[in-house]
Amino acid sequence: MFQFLTLMRTALCVAAISILGDVSAQNAAMIIAEGNSLLEQGRGSKALEQFDKAVNMERSARTFTARANAYYSLSRMDRFLLDVDQALKLDSSYAPAHYQMALYAQRGKDPETAILHSTKVIATAQDSTTRANAHLIRGEARAEQKLTSAAISDLEIGTATILDATTSMSTLAQLYDAAGRPADALIILERLCSMEPDDIGHWSNRSFELVQLGRYDDAMSMVQRALLMDKDEPVALSNRAYINMMMGRNDEAMSDVSRSLKNFPQNPYALRTRAMLRLKNGDRVKACDDLSLAKILGDIPEVDQLLQEHCEGGASPRRK
Repeated sequence: MFQFLTLMRTALCVAAISILGDVSAQNAAMIIAEGNSLLEQGRGSKALEQFDKAVNMERSARTFTARANAYYSLSRMDRFLLDVDQALKLDSSYAPAHYQMALYAQRGKDPETAILHSTKVIATAQDSTTRANAHLIRGEARAEQKLTSAAISDLEIGTATILDATTSMSTLAQLYDAAGRPADALIILERLCSMEPDDIGHWSNRSFELVQLGRYDDAMSMVQRALLMDKDEPVALSNRAYINMMMGRNDEAMSDVSRSLKNFPQNPYALRTRAMLRLKNGDRVKACDDLSLAKILGDIPEVDQLLQEHCEGGASPRRK
């Protein structure tokens, strides 16, 4: 009988502890939610008070990560790192903590660390939105490391879920262009023009991709839209110069490219266009000077071809 009563008391104590633990977890979750609400309202100090309560009530990866998020928002990075480190010590696979570290690495221009932590988020996070955001971080980091194909895969996955990720969309369009996929880049840029119509870069880049597709009339419409926002924007002027040249309007092209280079003398595309115009006018020496400088400043396959065709040894005739 005595043994039976002892077992009953033990069972009741275990049940009571379990109930208290559940109540504590629920209370911590409520406090975290309140802290997050205060943080969204811009009341950082009050939010931290709530997160401190949550940590004191429940020392878990969840509460430390919640407080770390507040420190990150307030740019208190020393405290942020301490809390994230503590969260990962408590649970090395806790996806929200790895996500916070991925964001921190992205902010610090550390692509290797960003890739490491975002990969762990993708492998462990249950929430599809969190995984999509991690793909965006990893895609941007891979783009920095010139891992074009892998970066494209990540950004395609991320932007399919996060529909307003305009920065990542711009990166994806650039990567498509680098991969020789102008039609895919154009689809992204059309969306960006619709989402951010006041961004001159979207319209200029859209005209550039239309040029790659040989659609010069459409390209001219897009670049004119850009130049309505800023008539002296050098990249848009460079694009229009090339379009004018391809449409046989060489005088207009030279006028545009001269204006472009006045404001942006190191634009390899403008130098390429001016070189082509100079070749048409029989000024081979100056054309080769432009091509040699364009080759140093950028990676434009057309420049290499023009150097081989028109310049001795692939360089300016002056450099013998």
